[in-house]
Amino acid sequence: MSFLHDVYVWFNDPLNWQGPNGVPTRLGEHLLLSLGALLVACIVSVPAGALLGHSRWSGTIALNLANIGRAIPSFAVLVLGVIWLGFGSGPTYIALTLLAIPPIFTLTFTAVRQVDPAMVDAARGMGMTGGAVLWRVQLPVARPLILNGIRLASAAVIATATLASLIGGGGLGRYIKDGFSVRNFAQVAAGTLLVMALVLLSEGFFALLTRFTVSPGLQAGGRRRRRPVEASVGV
Repeated sequence: MSFLHDVYVWFNDPLNWQGPNGVPTRLGEHLLLSLGALLVACIVSVPAGALLGHSRWSGTIALNLANIGRAIPSFAVLVLGVIWLGFGSGPTYIALTLLAIPPIFTLTFTAVRQVDPAMVDAARGMGMTGGAVLWRVQLPVARPLILNGIRLASAAVIATATLASLIGGGGLGRYIKDGFSVRNFAQVAAGTLLVMALVLLSEGFFALLTRFTVSPGLQAGGRRRRRPVEASVGV
């Protein structure tokens, strides 16, 4: 009970909510790191996965290349980034982007490739071009799984962004690192809880986004396909 009381006191201390080390500042730094990496990963992965899924080419090589980001630990990427680029936000962005690319690319590719061929053939029979088929038929049907890939990447990126504190960066990870250095475990717990809360908020955001941008029929179909597809990407 004493430890829980210490955590409660930490959250209620006004000094922890103001200044350069305050929660709003650290939260903003964490969001900037996470959203920046996620945005770059989406810009790279969604178009590439959609185009490759739309084409009739085999995507095995591309999927294996994308999954290199999963095979290399983010901490190792961070260390190599510091060696090449020095301390700063650059290595963190690289590590988080490589972490986010595999689930977004894999689920985008899989979602577009798995669209019912009969729907695609019917659209082509109506005179639609390849680009129109992808934009007006395949992407709307694939949207639930694409959003799910971004959701998975978002959770992983937010949790891993705490590593930025190891190379002098900001974010919520500073509470964990600095707390351990002075054996302030209430601060460590507070930092952990803040990261967990941010991940849960991200999950809620994507749940609402899916609910309001995807038709109920596609949502049900996405839920039925989600488990086998996620199993194929190691989720």
